Parts: sequence; structure tokens; C-alpha cells
Amino acid sequence: MNRSSAFPDATALGRLLLDRGWMVACAESCTGGLLSAALTDIPGSSQWFERGFVTYSNAAKIEQLQVGVDTLERFGAVSEETAMEMASGVLAVTEEANFAISTTGIAGPDGGTPGKPVGMVCFGFAHRVGDGLTTRAITRIFEGDRQEVRAAAVAFALRMSVELIEPN
Repeated sequence: MNRSSAFPDATALGRLLLDRGWMVACAESCTGGLLSAALTDIPGSSQWFERGFVTYSNAAKIEQLQVGVDTLERFGAVSEETAMEMASGVLAVTEEANFAISTTGIAGPDGGTPGKPVGMVCFGFAHRVGDGLTTRAITRIFEGDRQEVRAAAVAFALRMSVELIEPN
């Protein structure tokens, strides 16, 4: 992992995963595969990157990641509840991954509401612990145009993943 990435935390995350013998998987909505691309841009990522899902529609979230219809109806696709179910859903459909990252948000330029503005991204993180899972969700609002919001979301997801794994 000597090559530098456009996202330095991708390299750091890869090292942490490799050191622990873990595999990561991603479930992306608003980032549309950019998170998976940032991770697989690192040479040797096949040793620690398991798979990525781009589940842009609610139907895809339900079918591929087991997100509950009730969750989507009650909280919406852009919610911490959905982000956590996306992350835990990734681990439910693969036995190989130990850690999962999800992104769901409003990259813009349209689609925002007073309660969910353009730039709002919800992140989900799930980690296998014994026979169970720990999950966590975080919401951030990023400034900028569509590309800037998506890039900031990827950078944040990577940085947060490093912070969550490092102390373990």
C-alpha cells in the first residue's frame, strides 16, 4: 500500500483492516460507488475489501440490504435508522466482511427539505462482535456542489472508519 490515494484515510483504513485480518464491505446510496472506488484504488485492496453495493433506490435497499419497509416509511431513505440498517444488512448478506460502512444522503443540487437539507448525509457503521453486531450512525451536513458533497462524504466515512477501528 505505497501508492497514495486521493483519500489518504483509505490507505490508513486498509492498513488497519489488514493488520486485524478484517474485510470491509460498503453500502452506498448518495456516494454512488465513490467510497468503494476510493478503497479499491489502493493496490492490494483485495486483501481487505470484500464487496460494495450501490443501492440508490428504496427497492434496492430493501431487496439487497434487508432495510425494512417500515424504516423507510417512518424515517425516510436519508436517516440514521436507514443508514444503520444498510450497514447491518451488508453484514447479514455476506459472511466474509467484518466491518461495514453505509452512506445515504442528499447530494443536491435539488431534493432538500427544511428538515433534510442538501448536503445532509447519514452514515452507518457496523462491526461483527462475536455472534452479534455493533452499529453506529452519524449525520453530517456538507457544503458545496454535488461533487463536493459526495467527496466530503467519502472522506468523512473513511476518517470515521479509521477512528472507530483504531482503538479496538
